[in-house]
Amino acid sequence: MTDPNIPKKPEGAEELEKQGLEGMVHALRDSTDPDVRQYAAYLLGKAKNPRAIQPLVEALADFDKSVREQAMLALSAIGKAAVESLADAMKEPMWETRYRAAEALGKIADEKAVKPLIQGLKDNREHVRYMAAKGLRELGDSDALAPMIILLKDENRFVRMMAVRALSVIGGKKVHEALAKALQSETDEQVKEAIIEAMK
Repeated sequence: MTDPNIPKKPEGAEELEKQGLEGMVHALRDSTDPDVRQYAAYLLGKAKNPRAIQPLVEALADFDKSVREQAMLALSAIGKAAVESLADAMKEPMWETRYRAAEALGKIADEKAVKPLIQGLKDNREHVRYMAAKGLRELGDSDALAPMIILLKDENRFVRMMAVRALSVIGGKKVHEALAKALQSETDEQVKEAIIEAMK
């Protein structure tokens, strides 16, 4: 079975594989072919070189979705060394960048990711709030408790659902009380089910 995280090889892939870090970064930044940019991001993630962090963070703003996703996976693969740059990326104007940065932070699941992800819970874009909540679910950090409870009133049902799941990981009396209160005002059946499940 093929690994879904490995992109298909573009034309000239073998050539790209022989390149050093500089060559891969050049391809990621300057190639007009999104397949080449995606493959370059994949190779940079495999190399796990901290010097690739900055160009990969820049690639989170690529106009091609598959390149953004691959850059996120590559940064997750690099791990803890990328946390600081990803935290900075959570302040970028493009919501797609913030979304992918939150996703990478959640996958890395380092304690230093907690603060930027908590900031992400207050983002004006629901995609980012959702991904920040998802990342914090992986971490189960009690610092996220208060801002996560606020998300139980979010206008987006997917955000509310993820907040419920993240809170169930944190657990405790406060969470139980907040979920019981949210259940009374919740109108969406699926979110209600998630709350009931989380309260068990």
